[in-house]
Amino acid sequence: MTSSFHSGGPLVVLEDVSLTLGSAAGPVNILRGVSLEIEAGETVSLVGPSGSGKSTLMMVVGGLERPSAGRVHVDGHDLGALNEDALARLRRDCIGIVFQAFHLIPTMTALENVALPLELGGRRDAFKVAAEGLAAVGLHHRLTHYPGQLSGGEQQRVAIARAFIAGPKLLLADEPTGNLDAATGRLVIDCLFEHQVQRGTTLLLITHDPSVAGRCARQIHLLDGTIVEDRRIAPLRVGAAWRAV
Repeated sequence: MTSSFHSGGPLVVLEDVSLTLGSAAGPVNILRGVSLEIEAGETVSLVGPSGSGKSTLMMVVGGLERPSAGRVHVDGHDLGALNEDALARLRRDCIGIVFQAFHLIPTMTALENVALPLELGGRRDAFKVAAEGLAAVGLHHRLTHYPGQLSGGEQQRVAIARAFIAGPKLLLADEPTGNLDAATGRLVIDCLFEHQVQRGTTLLLITHDPSVAGRCARQIHLLDGTIVEDRRIAPLRVGAAWRAV
């Protein structure tokens, strides 16, 4: 893959990105000329009402959705120039993703779920590293449990361990506490941010929770597919108590 930026440039660059989808009522503009730069190590929250384009924007950044117009660069790679196999390799090597619905493979144990990205990358020590990753999120005692045997908070911590396991430069998190009760959600967010701080990973986080958005140093407000506010705020530091989940 060829690089369009020098190594010192922003990790994520969107240039006038639009996405229009067809519907029975006619074209629907999901994203409308979004331009954005995110530096390495930044923590950024994406906020806005349902239907504002937050998840679509995250999908575009992750190479899971191709824009109708504009350019997207991640870690110096022009996503529009990559085929599906190359996009998959970029996600494997550079991008971790945490979804609201966990997206664990139900027929695999926690250990197998976390080891999978490493196995796909050819790592011979995949299970050893995966066990260390689960221990780091307080789940050393759940290695052989299947997702159906874990609580919601435990499943999301498995998903966080899997997302961080290959050392991604960019982590995308789409409402990671959306399926959790408030107390468990706070502990899972503590887990997420502790890992982000330890590894210096760039974080792009979708949330409806103002207190979670306030944990990020930068907040981007999306409305009707456009950025209406982009401001830097002081991150709220909260002591990590997630091991108690």
